[in-house]
Amino acid sequence: MVTAVAYRLATQHAERQRILDALRLSREQLLEVKRRMGEEINRGLAKESHDQATVKMLPTYVRSTPDGTEHGDFLALDLGGTNFRVLLVRVRGGKRRSVEMHNKIYAIPQEAMQGTGEELFDHIVHCIADFLEYMGMKGASLPLGFTFSFPCHQNKLDQGILLKWTKGFKATGCEGEDVVSLLKDAIHRREEFDLDVVAVVNDTVGTMMTCGYEDPLCEVGLIVGTGTNACYMEEMQNVELVEGDEGRMCVNMEWGAFGDHGELDDFSTEFDRAVDDCATNPGKQRYEKMISGMYLGEIVRNVLLEFTAKGLLFRGKLSERLKTRGIFETKFLSQIESDRLALRQVRSILQHLGLTSSTCDDSILVKEVCSVVARRAAQLCGAGLAAVVDKIRQNRNLSKLKITVGVDGTLYKLHPHFSSIMHETVRDLAPQCEVTFLQSEDGSGKGAALITAVACHLLCLIASVNQK
Repeated sequence: MVTAVAYRLATQHAERQRILDALRLSREQLLEVKRRMGEEINRGLAKESHDQATVKMLPTYVRSTPDGTEHGDFLALDLGGTNFRVLLVRVRGGKRRSVEMHNKIYAIPQEAMQGTGEELFDHIVHCIADFLEYMGMKGASLPLGFTFSFPCHQNKLDQGILLKWTKGFKATGCEGEDVVSLLKDAIHRREEFDLDVVAVVNDTVGTMMTCGYEDPLCEVGLIVGTGTNACYMEEMQNVELVEGDEGRMCVNMEWGAFGDHGELDDFSTEFDRAVDDCATNPGKQRYEKMISGMYLGEIVRNVLLEFTAKGLLFRGKLSERLKTRGIFETKFLSQIESDRLALRQVRSILQHLGLTSSTCDDSILVKEVCSVVARRAAQLCGAGLAAVVDKIRQNRNLSKLKITVGVDGTLYKLHPHFSSIMHETVRDLAPQCEVTFLQSEDGSGKGAALITAVACHLLCLIASVNQK
């Protein structure tokens, strides 16, 4: 009898580990992800292969980071998820340089995210009007930087053609259009104020600029939150979509789409495919779906469903709530992995999911699932970043590169182990690069204002030269 029980338990344990092993990546697999990311980077930069590349390597027309001489008051808009921010940023240059910020957060209703473009941009302008009134600046006209964290094609700093919506947005009449024009049209419809839209930037670029204000070695921006993306300073001679060989330009990688042509298929699992099949954009943003906060909770939920169906968890009994898509939030992963005491947090989350009779063994297994899914996400992100820093090192023909990466995003900031696993992966896969990670505070909005400040400063210099 004892032998039969022991055999059953051993068989169950082996089956659990077999399922989880599909989500564990070896060093060789991570090096292969790094190599494939490097290939896609080169394809995205080259004019001939750009259209076929999954990693689009979009030129941003940001040519330099702040040097401390910028000065003035700027408005910044930050649209990148379900919340939208309006900021007033006061930049003071000189020896006692400082950046002072005031901001307000506004929700974007589902109907605006998935209605018409006019409705979405009218809502944004309504929020700007509310903010200006709140700041006692009704009717003010200021230079404005627009952080717009969706894939855009840019031919200049103050234009961004939306290539495709991501992160659950579906507003009609926007894809293929210049978002600066859509914003200006909505401002004119309101007839209350006028704003000079100087720059449209991605949140990764804003993060890099904000951290670059503090650390001149910061030449990479990384976001790991609801979605994931990266940017870095590339040599102009490699940016074939833009004329000119001198200096550098920040390139918005749009790396979330890595894998859309099958580059990640041999690392993908049935759980990833289940998440992808039910997403609003099946077959798209495959790398992002294995890494970012919008999807990790759903991957965990699918693993838990599989374990339960095989009788390896919750005595084989599912709660109705656990069957609900999106019910296992990514923040649960952070809470569960932060819980060092008696699995109390796990039990409380399982009760919230209607699993009131879960056992201690169930809690231990749920915690292991969360740990494996988060570890894989951090390692995949680290492999991509290792490809980026190694590319910069090779561009500059250096045996050793010293560089800083500016990072923002809730998953990176709030998960107890994500950042350390990612750092460790970058160190392991790019040993010739000494990488420092600088956490950005208010990177995306502040960065848009700093890019606007740099652009306005440059325009003033050009004007003064022309007058002479």
